[in-house]
Amino acid sequence: MTETPPDIIDHLAGIVPGSKGERLRARRPVTKEGAQASWLALFAPADSSQFPLAERFAVAAFVAALHGQPEIAAFYAGRLAGEDNGAALAEAVKAAAIAGAGRGPYGRYPAGPLSAEDEDGPVFTVGEAERAVLGTRLAAALEHAHLLVFHLRDAKPQALGRLIGAGWSTTGIVSLSQLVAFLAFQIRIVAGLKVLNAA
Repeated sequence: MTETPPDIIDHLAGIVPGSKGERLRARRPVTKEGAQASWLALFAPADSSQFPLAERFAVAAFVAALHGQPEIAAFYAGRLAGEDNGAALAEAVKAAAIAGAGRGPYGRYPAGPLSAEDEDGPVFTVGEAERAVLGTRLAAALEHAHLLVFHLRDAKPQALGRLIGAGWSTTGIVSLSQLVAFLAFQIRIVAGLKVLNAA
């Protein structure tokens, strides 16, 4: 019999049976099931050939660290450590996340009312020491993830071209972008549930 994986949001938020958090989540069963299904599709996919699990865990640890969520970053780094060369990759991802830390969001809107929110910020490039461990493909993924986290306003078709040039397929790029978006959702839900569960 296949073991049912634990609900990832409950796990990361520290929600236990009988808690306020469990009761809150039970009020939205479809939302809970959908979030878990999304996590399984991204981190336990039927086919990971275009975006291997080690890369998925590496990107997730990096994104969580950029969002200032060390516990979630540690969770994904722990998963990464279980993959081939995972411990070395996890250290390189951690170093890259420290180098890429920022406040954001940065970037420029088209000329208009929102231009008042324009803010310049650093463009992240993986350092040579980390790139030697991560490889060209994963380094490009981290740079793209940083763009999506901090510089979404500045996203241009050339960014996708850099991924393709690093060996990413169209399918892999879509999955990478979905993963970064899901992490932003997951991180915010976990943070909110921790507050509500403790209230």
